[in-house]
Amino acid sequence: MSAARHDHAEVRMRDNWIALGTIVRREIVRILRIWGQTLVPPAITMTLYFLIFGGLIGSRIGEMGGFSYMEFIVPGLVMMSVIQNSYGNISSSFFGAKFGRHIEELLVSPMPSWVVLTGYVAGAVARGLAVGAIVLCIAMLFTTVRIPHPLVTFSTVLLGATIFALAGFVNAVYAKKFDDVAIVPIFILTPLTYLGGVFYSVSLLPGWAEAATHANPIFYMVNAFRYGLLGQSDVPLWIAYALMLFFVVALATLGLMLLRRGVGLRS
Repeated sequence: MSAARHDHAEVRMRDNWIALGTIVRREIVRILRIWGQTLVPPAITMTLYFLIFGGLIGSRIGEMGGFSYMEFIVPGLVMMSVIQNSYGNISSSFFGAKFGRHIEELLVSPMPSWVVLTGYVAGAVARGLAVGAIVLCIAMLFTTVRIPHPLVTFSTVLLGATIFALAGFVNAVYAKKFDDVAIVPIFILTPLTYLGGVFYSVSLLPGWAEAATHANPIFYMVNAFRYGLLGQSDVPLWIAYALMLFFVVALATLGLMLLRRGVGLRS
């Protein structure tokens, strides 16, 4: 009996991995099929940021934290592109599955909720990392990019992409129309990103603004990534990692709970 149960568990696990690989492959194929919408626009946008803020304005600002202004904004712009594209990919993809009603096929299958969530999140993280790599390569055309702490650099961008992929998933679950998918990026995500220390050091702010910035979770992600590229951060690294891991666990738990209960999916 125990041997049969063991064989059944192995078959089930193998099926789960096949299902997970299928979802991830479908998401990556989708990203590559419409590369003109998923990869090119952020590359063009960030090139303009480098030209305008780093080149034209940065030459007048001078140094920031001991680095040229162009060097200083590179980590923030890379992280901003990763965050926006991870969030946007899963919110549009999963809501599209809801809108097209083919998400119901996944819900009635024996596929566990963690496979569905992990598959969609992995696809969004893949797009975020791809766009981040493209933006980093573009940055190399404008300034010298050094990576003194590669492990911190990769782990931060991976955690950041995962956090906002999970947040985008929650947004897509609750969204009832396409406008609902756009509300959070426009009114919450974009302001938090711009006020997260992408273009300035928090030490330049007055006391009340510095305190408000420390309440912004994106500020910690940007600074952890800046430490990976420049070896400098406005916050202790362990606080940034603790916060990022907390958000990963909390949002993953929420996403699984919503999937299992069918919130916004079975109505």
